[in-house]
Amino acid sequence: MSLILYNTLTRTKEAFTPADPARVTMYVCGPTVYNYAHIGNARPAVVFDVLFRLLTARYPKVVYARNYTDVDDKINAASKAQGVPIKAITDKFTAIYRADMAALGVLPPTLEPCATDHIPQMIGMIEALLKNGHAYAAEGHVLFNVPSFAGYGQLSRRNLDEMIDGARVEVAPYKKDPADFVLWKPSTPDLPGWDSPWGRGRPGWHIECSAMIETHLGETIDIHGGGHDLIFPHHENELAQGTCAHNGATYARMWMHNGFLTMDKAKMSKSLGNIVTVHELLESTPGEALRWAILSAHYRQPLDWSDETVAQAKTTLDRAYRALEQVTAITAIPNAAPDAVIAALDDDLNTPKAMAEIAALVKALNQAATTPDKARFKGQLVAAGRLLGVLQQDPTAWFGAAKASSGVDAAEVERLIAARLAARKARDFREADRIRDTIAAMGVLIEDRADGTTWRVAE
Repeated sequence: MSLILYNTLTRTKEAFTPADPARVTMYVCGPTVYNYAHIGNARPAVVFDVLFRLLTARYPKVVYARNYTDVDDKINAASKAQGVPIKAITDKFTAIYRADMAALGVLPPTLEPCATDHIPQMIGMIEALLKNGHAYAAEGHVLFNVPSFAGYGQLSRRNLDEMIDGARVEVAPYKKDPADFVLWKPSTPDLPGWDSPWGRGRPGWHIECSAMIETHLGETIDIHGGGHDLIFPHHENELAQGTCAHNGATYARMWMHNGFLTMDKAKMSKSLGNIVTVHELLESTPGEALRWAILSAHYRQPLDWSDETVAQAKTTLDRAYRALEQVTAITAIPNAAPDAVIAALDDDLNTPKAMAEIAALVKALNQAATTPDKARFKGQLVAAGRLLGVLQQDPTAWFGAAKASSGVDAAEVERLIAARLAARKARDFREADRIRDTIAAMGVLIEDRADGTTWRVAE
């Protein structure tokens, strides 16, 4: 089976063939670390984590870089507002982002470069653009000369007038063309800055990613990913400067972008007050349920986030973990994920289809009558879940976490279960039924099994 991915550059699905199968390269734009990541920020991290898992299962070496933007005007503003050093802001929210993404089951990328560690490389790339005639210096700034690159606009499919209007670009007197964008800008004494041939200053946003890609992955990479909102201007500008700095070499062979995330069918925005952070959600919801909800829509389609979406994800995972709980004593047969699951993911990361196949595996495991069949389906279910980054916990841990976060008094439930067992042994079935009703009123369901009575919080 071939891995088919949608290439934003060509607007078509294409068979993925890496330039070097022994070293597959992928870069995904990471967060600007000045605040908590909202759930929309988490979508690319989760989506491209699935792709990373899929590629790693197929190729011997995958070099996946996801960066941190730690020099930015928003960071500067947060530093001033809070009266703390810039590094205190960036260190804090970098650590929080890592922890939040780990809670969503996102594997650590191969590399996590920070922009501020690559200032010399950025300066070097800017010098190459100046030498090649694609950039110019003016009043302490260095700008990319957009008209010098005939291919500008090929990624976003916009004409130049549309791009200028859409980006609300600053028409500064030092610009040769309104569409020209900043590669380097001067810093006042109160702002972070580095020495350069053009004076003390700091990089523009777009050059950061291009320099980190060149440093760690090479002039041409296999896959460049990010959110749909980055197509223009960020990725359009990256493509232009990355191509021109390397004398026309292909910058990225495939571009991938995940769709927008809305909240109850409205675009997330601070003005509407409907931005919800991953950090907040994790206080009441298992990260794995949030991950399942994120993957419940195809990555290129819009995803509407709601309490119902999350609740359905939690219910679905409860069902799967309950099936695994029933076969805890049975050793899974080590297995690859079923062909149907792999085929779904190979079709441009069709996670909804893969999830449907996982649901079928859960049903098959529940209906299996023999130990060999149970061992086989258990192995397939765990392997399929691994590709999606789910169903890797011990069921006891999964349900234990639910109990702990439910507010139910676990000790009291255990005491009542013991009292009910004693009543049943004494053949006082009326008392046993009364205790069962008391437990149910607590929002708890119990199940009598051959190896004892288990309980769970009602869905």
